[in-house]
Amino acid sequence: MDLIIPTISQGLLWSILAIGVYLTFRVLDIADLTVEGSFPLGAAVAASMLVKGSDPFTAILLAAIAGMLAGVVTGLLTTKLKIPALLAGILTMIALYSVNLRIMGKANLSLLQADTIFSRFSWISEEKQFVVLGVGFAVVLLISLLNYWFFGTEIGAAIRATGFNPHMIRANGVNTDVTVILGLLLSNGLVAVSGALVGQSNGFADVGMGVGTIVIGLASVIIGEVLFGTRSFWNCLLSVILGSIVYRIVIAVVLELGMPPNDLKLFTAILVALALAMPLIQSKMKSRKAVR
Repeated sequence: MDLIIPTISQGLLWSILAIGVYLTFRVLDIADLTVEGSFPLGAAVAASMLVKGSDPFTAILLAAIAGMLAGVVTGLLTTKLKIPALLAGILTMIALYSVNLRIMGKANLSLLQADTIFSRFSWISEEKQFVVLGVGFAVVLLISLLNYWFFGTEIGAAIRATGFNPHMIRANGVNTDVTVILGLLLSNGLVAVSGALVGQSNGFADVGMGVGTIVIGLASVIIGEVLFGTRSFWNCLLSVILGSIVYRIVIAVVLELGMPPNDLKLFTAILVALALAMPLIQSKMKSRKAVR
């Protein structure tokens, strides 16, 4: 239990990032690297506000708005200036490194003495891991329900259609530039919220905490899709959340088995590559069985 509860708690907090990555990677069909800048941006904004004595809910809201603005910048670069989405995300990510340093004033900001959202809900349990679990579950449930509702609306359906068939949706009179910007706005807003929550859970915000977050998000999405399926949009959201938890459990297990922490990025990259190749491997295995 000492290993499982903290792992699930972290999986829930990181699943918000995974949902954001899912919105760009699967819904919009865009590989958005802005998340590596908007994740620490959320942590930086929230930490700076909390250190100044701000309310934790206000800090998280401002972090979300900051992440949304980062998504809008990427959206404008790729839609109005016609810069490829991948390069636009990289440009925004690089710029956000300096922005995050400006916001925090230094590379690392401690939250050990600050009033965080988890200290506000300390009545849930005397042990922090159960508080994080409770808050994480509530936030993920709320975000999942809001996403399910929004993408069932006309605007949400237009965003989904933009990623699926942009020519068709343009033929129906929808401005795809607007839908792409909206999708990136929502995605990076969620990523920033995840960064704000993870920063408060860890007790600090660091300018380099976004390194590798895109791979973590992709790992959660791919693992969730492979293990739990993609039958409907709600099923996709649930799969992404469970995929994030499974990924965290796998990481915790390999660390318990003695893997050096410095090798985690390599392990994650290999895991994502295997998960992406899984459909091809499965189809080849089926074809071989059919031949036999």
